[in-house]
Amino acid sequence: MKRIKINGISVQVEDHWTLLEACKFYGIDIPTLCYYAGLSPGGLCRLCVVEIGKGERTNLVTSCNYPVEERLVVRTHSERVMRTRKMLVELLLARCPSSKTLQDFAAKMGVQGVRFRVKHETCILCGLCVRMCAEQMRARAIGFASRGKDRRVTPPFDIKSEECRTCGACLFICPVCQLRCQGPQSPNVVCGACMNIEPVCLEKHEDVRCYLDTCGLCFKGR
Repeated sequence: MKRIKINGISVQVEDHWTLLEACKFYGIDIPTLCYYAGLSPGGLCRLCVVEIGKGERTNLVTSCNYPVEERLVVRTHSERVMRTRKMLVELLLARCPSSKTLQDFAAKMGVQGVRFRVKHETCILCGLCVRMCAEQMRARAIGFASRGKDRRVTPPFDIKSEECRTCGACLFICPVCQLRCQGPQSPNVVCGACMNIEPVCLEKHEDVRCYLDTCGLCFKGR
């Protein structure tokens, strides 16, 4: 067992856990997109970022693949973390605004607009389908090709692999296959129909004091 501090509270965690597993064990909700239980962590979407360190010497790390360390200080909902997650949601929405999953994240985090050029792609390169095909289906029928802006998910040599069993696992796990409520032709990039109120605690404190989506009671008021 190792002892770490999460949001000012000292806790004990298993030696083999990641920061995401430790936070989930203690009931702290951290958004994830490219993470899926049963698959190896990818750390590609970076939505699960948390802040580690003390004072001004802090870093942002992806909690899904960062191992716990003795006496590590972790902040899961600091102002810096929340600002970073909102920026990441904006970037993902600019790439694929038709995704209901991304629209739900935008509503939950209070993202009301996108400041980047919208591309209307059909893939956000999270790698979930690639890992599902390789690790659970044992087929390895698809993978990543090229790099940078030309990176894409494709079968080898862009030809359907004989290993593909048309099982549909890649579609099942894909976060952009489920279209948003208003459909891809909506005039606005961000739907906003399910907009939640942002945590009021964040502006008055360095960290969010509760981790409920809608608490109804302020920590200070209680």
